[in-house]
Amino acid sequence: MKQKFDIIESTCVPLPLENVDTDQIIPARFLKATTRDEKFFGDNLFRDWRFDAQGNPKPGFVLNDPRYGGCILVAGKNFGSGSSREHAAWAIAGYGFRVVISSFFADIHKNNELNNFVLPVVVSEDFLSELFASIQADPSVKVRVDVPAQTVTNLATMRSEHFEINAYKKYCLMNALDDIDYLLEHKDKIEKFEQSR
Repeated sequence: MKQKFDIIESTCVPLPLENVDTDQIIPARFLKATTRDEKFFGDNLFRDWRFDAQGNPKPGFVLNDPRYGGCILVAGKNFGSGSSREHAAWAIAGYGFRVVISSFFADIHKNNELNNFVLPVVVSEDFLSELFASIQADPSVKVRVDVPAQTVTNLATMRSEHFEINAYKKYCLMNALDDIDYLLEHKDKIEKFEQSR
């Protein structure tokens, strides 16, 4: 969903697992779907971890734990590895996450998130460990992600880190523009250039 990014302050959902691949994020059987409906993919985010074969929520999985919620997913190192399926980013966005924090993202998945209005925030492993500890100690703890300043702050400890983001993608997120919207924003300049050739 296209929403402008500015300062996001939210509780978090912790997923302290490393090497979470795109097949775990959205299993391959859902790639045959003919819909692009965000709710469909969001409902099936981490499907095999969230639900048993009968479709009942599995107790113990974090998305089924009422203590945790919010629009920030905090994940272990190497998030989004595996196949390049964009459906994984669709599922994350469809569930309602606007930010994913990790110490490392697979490159293609990171770009897929950005293209689907989910902000991947790369932090140090030390900061990530502290964040997991803060959330475990108090599930109501919030994190502030300041997109203009490119900082992420653990409000339990007030520790902050700077994160990198491509200037073009930052502009697009802050203005709720996808690549086509961006081009249309410059339609007059493009037409003027074409006429001059």
